[in-house]
Amino acid sequence: MTGRDDRIAALAALPRRAEGAVAGLGDDQLDTPYRDGGWTVRQVIHHLADAHVNGYQRMRLTLTEDRPTLKTYDQDAWAALPDARTLPLGDSLAVLRGLHPRMVAFFEGLREEDYTRVALHPEDGEVTLEQLLTIYAGHGDHHLGFVADLRRRKGW
Repeated sequence: MTGRDDRIAALAALPRRAEGAVAGLGDDQLDTPYRDGGWTVRQVIHHLADAHVNGYQRMRLTLTEDRPTLKTYDQDAWAALPDARTLPLGDSLAVLRGLHPRMVAFFEGLREEDYTRVALHPEDGEVTLEQLLTIYAGHGDHHLGFVADLRRRKGW
């Protein structure tokens, strides 16, 4: 991604883009994996809500604590849980609609020096708020790309 404003705009657009990615899909389509052995469309949308809630917590910890150690989680195990495999998408889409304006306000409210604040990720090492912005701005595009590709391949 390019400039900071573009990355913040990507965060702002994600809820609308996620809703559009699944618009008109029925349960059979939502329960179709985007590739062999991959998550279903339903799991992808629930994953976005799960991951971005975790990401928002990571952002706030990075700003408010001195070099916090960020908690990891097993995203595949979370995606395999019954709620991620079976629940309708409305609640996860609502999470994204409620969370992303807060993420945008969070980043828009930072001072320039705040973007250099560091947290420790157990697997990735040091990560700054600037890097967290880049990660979560691109994360939605990454997963929604899988859904768009599946829709194209299946003619949905």
